[in-house]
Amino acid sequence: MRARTLANAALTALALIAAAIWFFPIYWAFVTAFRSEDRVVSAAGGVIPDEFNLSAFANALFNTRLMTWYVNSVGTALIITLVVLVTGAMCAYALSQMRFPGRRLVYAIVLASFMVPAQALVVSQFILMNRLGFINTWAGIILPQLIVPIVIIVYKQFFDAVPKEMREAVVLDGGGDITLLVRVYIPLNWGITTALAIITFITAWNAFFWPFLVTTSENVMTIPVGITQVNDSFGVAYARLMAVALLAAAPVALAYLVFQRRVTEAVMISAGVKG
Repeated sequence: MRARTLANAALTALALIAAAIWFFPIYWAFVTAFRSEDRVVSAAGGVIPDEFNLSAFANALFNTRLMTWYVNSVGTALIITLVVLVTGAMCAYALSQMRFPGRRLVYAIVLASFMVPAQALVVSQFILMNRLGFINTWAGIILPQLIVPIVIIVYKQFFDAVPKEMREAVVLDGGGDITLLVRVYIPLNWGITTALAIITFITAWNAFFWPFLVTTSENVMTIPVGITQVNDSFGVAYARLMAVALLAAAPVALAYLVFQRRVTEAVMISAGVKG
């Protein structure tokens, strides 16, 4: 019993140390954001909060295009989420319930897409977006992010588990494939749809690499890219940068707190499929 108590105490101490290491960057971001720029770069500034200055937040709200970046992020993330869920559900239904030549080949291609890193497609995608004239447009940000095979695979697995008797009953009543998908398969897997929607939205909101490449105008930038534009004539404005970063992360943090169980469920599903 004594050895077990010591082991539990050691594990608890390690967990607390790990939590402190993880939390310190967030704590430091808050401390920096609520200081003046002079105090941030001053040698006298320590780890303990010693100033409550809102100038960085005021500057972020009134002297940057933060609201424009918010609108761009919300708009592109919502469109990506909606299109990915609709097309993913339709594709998964076809692969799960319909019989057509090449069905297994199509599903094999979807599975094989996990083997291709997203970074390997960047050059070809950028050339395509440039030829289509989609640089510095929402279309240029959205289109390459619509390829999310995990949604198709997750949906197919759950559609495969729907009892065949329910499908046969709808077919006997004269229902077609659209009726089956909308009134049977989606409602039976509404929890999975919600989880996938949340995780897809958060992923699209946090996307940086591709929006950074395809946008050069501040009017089209999303929040993760817009943060890189927060500076002044003398270099990086650390307090302003942290203030914008905190304001940018606030919607996602609130969404996670509200839908924590759904987000965790979606992450576990995605990890299980990839594993």
